[in-house]
Amino acid sequence: MDLNTLTKLLNISEYKVVEIISLTEEEMHLRIEPYKRKEAVCSGCGKNHREGYHHSKEVVVEDLPISERRVYLHIEKRLYRCPKDSRIYVEEIPWLKKWGRVSYRFAKHVNRLTAITSNQEAGWYLGLDDEVVYRIDKEILEEQAEEKLIPTPVAVHISVDEVSYRKYHRYLTNVIDTDKRLVIWNEKGRKAEVLNQYYESIGEDNCRNIESVALDGASTYICSTKCYAVNALIVYDKFHVIQKLNQAVDIVRKQELKNARVQENEELVGLMNCRQRFILLKNKQNLSSQQKIYLERLCQLNEPIYQALLLKESFLLVYESKNPEEAHAYLLGWIKEAASSSLEIFRGLAEKFKEKMQYILNWFQRKISSAISEGFNNKIKRLKRMAYGYKDINYFRLKIHQHCGLLNPRLNTSNAT
Repeated sequence: MDLNTLTKLLNISEYKVVEIISLTEEEMHLRIEPYKRKEAVCSGCGKNHREGYHHSKEVVVEDLPISERRVYLHIEKRLYRCPKDSRIYVEEIPWLKKWGRVSYRFAKHVNRLTAITSNQEAGWYLGLDDEVVYRIDKEILEEQAEEKLIPTPVAVHISVDEVSYRKYHRYLTNVIDTDKRLVIWNEKGRKAEVLNQYYESIGEDNCRNIESVALDGASTYICSTKCYAVNALIVYDKFHVIQKLNQAVDIVRKQELKNARVQENEELVGLMNCRQRFILLKNKQNLSSQQKIYLERLCQLNEPIYQALLLKESFLLVYESKNPEEAHAYLLGWIKEAASSSLEIFRGLAEKFKEKMQYILNWFQRKISSAISEGFNNKIKRLKRMAYGYKDINYFRLKIHQHCGLLNPRLNTSNAT
């Protein structure tokens, strides 16, 4: 392979290949240099320097592969004493990462791979250490965030949700544009002060323009929204209401499973173990014939489970009401029924739903799809599983934007603005 062909394959503006240092089946090392030396651009002050040359050094950087070979470029970089602070800085080359040992386009390649697979898999594919992939990806995401997330994106219809990023109740708050179905902001914590930061970042006028805010029912989020988004319709969204009902059913299941084990009721234990748990949480119409048989038998054997399922299924009929008035009457009836049940968890849930009744009924004015919240919850859970958890909260925030927001490489420029 001649030098001109390699120069064309590399396609690096103003640079040419002058030597093939080594070539094997796995990799190639190429020496490159500019067609014409220009004034050095100082990486410290960003200005051109004619004077103050200190010395030169050769650096080796990885570039995009050619013919399945890893490509390493050997390039001479000049160092200058900057007249601004008298410190020595290396010259800045536009297509190279400032401090890294990779070209900018190779870093972008790593970033795109991590958007579709885990860092571990991307590292294996490229032959890079996990830590190297993490550093490259984070740096690219930080650059993209400065471009696309500052100033804070504004939306008319938003959804606010919390997500756990580590055990021991470590959470962050996500704000979603429900029209574009994109995460537009997130921050560590789930207190009112956290959501206040979002509202303050978009300004008073944009807060007044917010028409609806879908929430998970958290009092902290409601308090913040009422304070800042004064014209917004607050909606306790359907997904989170159903999630609360499912959690209540699961608490009843766990308690009854514990009792069944004490009583050594093997049939009941088999019907209520973790492998059968999802049957209790699914809607009846989504159950298979075999699952319906399991459920019917479980209800015959255990009254509390039967009661819990009845309360859950009967609440879902609220969303089938023809109008808000009918839903209001039905919801009042459900609260009365749940409050008088023998299940403590449902009595507590009835009290909470009574406090937030208006927000539940607001769903009929702004029927935000449950699929939005459910979809983002599933994506973020998958993201956590892929990485086996995140110790760096800021990196996790950026990864959410990469997979669910404006930093997603699948979005073109026109869709992302």
